Amino acid sequence: MVQILPYIQVVLSILLVVMILLQRSEASLGSAFGTDSASGTRFTRRGFEKTLFRGTILVAALFAASAFASLILGR
Repeated sequence: MVQILPYIQVVLSILLVVMILLQRSEASLGSAFGTDSASGTRFTRRGFEKTLFRGTILVAALFAASAFASLILGR
């Protein structure tokens, strides 16, 4: 398990980067400071965007768990 853990982390990290880049971004300067005056409405995720968002959270949790396992098992 210790031998394949780095490969799992590499795959998860690449997958995580791709999933984050596929998500819609609110790239206005106002949203960087917490205000949403540029769009005026709230954004609700639906369909594929919601699935992608939840999948990103899952992959991030798996990556964190693999990093923790690497820390514990790697001694």
